[in-house]
Amino acid sequence: VRELTHGWDNNIAEFAFLPGGNDLVAISEKRQRHVGLHIVFESGDVHEILTSMNPGQMSVATATPGPVMAIVSDAQNQPPQVYYWAIAHDNPQAPRALTRLNATALDSLGMNPAREFGWVGAGGDSVFGMIVTPPDFNPGRRYPVIILIHGGPQGAWLDQFHGRWNAQMFAAPGYVVAMINPRGSTGFGQRFVDEISRDWGGKAYDDIMKGVDVVARLPYVDSTRMAAAGGSYGGYMVNWINGHSDRFKALVSHAGVFNLEAMMGATEEQWFTDWEFGGPYWNNRADYERFSPHRFAQNFHTPTLVIHGALDYRVPETEGMQMFSALQRQNVASRFLYFPDEGHWIGKPQNQIVWWHTVQEWLARYLNRPSS
Repeated sequence: VRELTHGWDNNIAEFAFLPGGNDLVAISEKRQRHVGLHIVFESGDVHEILTSMNPGQMSVATATPGPVMAIVSDAQNQPPQVYYWAIAHDNPQAPRALTRLNATALDSLGMNPAREFGWVGAGGDSVFGMIVTPPDFNPGRRYPVIILIHGGPQGAWLDQFHGRWNAQMFAAPGYVVAMINPRGSTGFGQRFVDEISRDWGGKAYDDIMKGVDVVARLPYVDSTRMAAAGGSYGGYMVNWINGHSDRFKALVSHAGVFNLEAMMGATEEQWFTDWEFGGPYWNNRADYERFSPHRFAQNFHTPTLVIHGALDYRVPETEGMQMFSALQRQNVASRFLYFPDEGHWIGKPQNQIVWWHTVQEWLARYLNRPSS
């Protein structure tokens, strides 16, 4: 067995053999986008061959005079479409669109592209994120801000269209959306990914808050009207923020971890908490206590919408119930949105509509925007 991509420091996702079976093409994350790679068997060299678009899925076939790729590509302002690309290293051609699905609907919508921004995070490391501005954006105005925090924590916001946690939906009522990729985010090298483990509320929190500082200074941002929202680990971080900062007018915590010891004992992913916190809590109680949001519940002051599904076995429903109870018992403005037929993700279309209406109403209440 020989490792081909030893020099490539990001994850290899989808891959396919080129005709003849000697080389591979693959997709990998790199700095908030997908890139296409050509991997040479003989030397192990990895070449980036497709960086002008965001290939999320692909297939490869043989065609005269050479191999071709069918690519599904998207962006924050473009739902997925299918493209055709002839792989020709000597005379590369631009991928050609084969579909324009939902063209009429898309032509009627105002969706702005994502713009990358960066800052210096914890320990002097470079951290990045993306900003999506609202429809009819006017740089001479000042807009409320929503900070989005992704789950995982080993994951990333990408320049990618998604039905859930859709940046365009958050921006549509008139908000600037900042999608933060702190410590633990994929696509920035393995060291950056690894540094989230056993440090959930440490460098990642610093990365996020330093990013918030940068966003707050933008000339078109009203730093007095900011909210933060996240799911899974993002929900954990929202809970953590509530115990450590008063900068936000409102928070949205979806399927967030509240009590790390309780979550460790109830999650179906027992290996996950062992990996993230160095074993079960009776062997490493210090890290569980250090980074558990419930230990800072006495500091909760920010209005919070808590969302959870009864069938969530990843972060069991009692985590959301405990968070909501801690808020209610301290008279912190809060609401609990509960889905008896959903798990870690809200997948049913009607439930998604309820989710979006509730989230938008909550944000509008505290960011002084009319509800949608």
